[in-house]
Amino acid sequence: MTLRINSEAPDFVANSTRGEIRLHDFIGDGWVILFSHPKDFTPVCTTELGYMAGLQPQFEERNCKILGLSVDPVSNHEAWLKDIEETQGNAVNYPLIGDPELNVAKLYDMLPEEAGDSSEGRTAADNATVRSVFVIGPDKKIKAMLTYPMSTGRNFDEVLRLLDSCQLTAKHQVATPVNWRHGEDVIIVPAVSDEEAKKRFPDGWKAPKPYLRIVPQPD
Repeated sequence: MTLRINSEAPDFVANSTRGEIRLHDFIGDGWVILFSHPKDFTPVCTTELGYMAGLQPQFEERNCKILGLSVDPVSNHEAWLKDIEETQGNAVNYPLIGDPELNVAKLYDMLPEEAGDSSEGRTAADNATVRSVFVIGPDKKIKAMLTYPMSTGRNFDEVLRLLDSCQLTAKHQVATPVNWRHGEDVIIVPAVSDEEAKKRFPDGWKAPKPYLRIVPQPD
């Protein structure tokens, strides 16, 4: 299955460090960040899982749950989580899915069908493409996707910024400009006519070009 932005996030049932999870039930009426890892006890991923644990309260403030995945059994995860807390200083309290049969990795197009059906004997390099982040909305659709190489740690401050943008633009007919941060000016989308924009933004806007209409961030 090829996934794109606005594709429905494929539902699945899987075991995790917090018990069995059915994705669509887990999402509920909120948002979810699903981020994947090629193997347990890998150095870059160790730093990532720990950093996300530190950010968890900020995601929760935004009605967003964190859901990790690693291509190894849950029994392996438990030992790894101890290492993460010891070395990164944050306990991982969000669920970490076990994917020893590669079901979720293949369902989310992170591994090809011919990858087999077992994590046994596979190295992190074999699973190098299982390094993705999916931002999933309350409508169960994928709002954004990011994929990184194993050698580059992911920027989860950027994922938080991305979530802010996705949530804002889902509520208002605006887009966020380059390097936007919460509270900064936004752009009225081209689909909104000037007449409609006057109703939505009665205080007006700045327009250095007719197609570039800049307004304060709406509440």
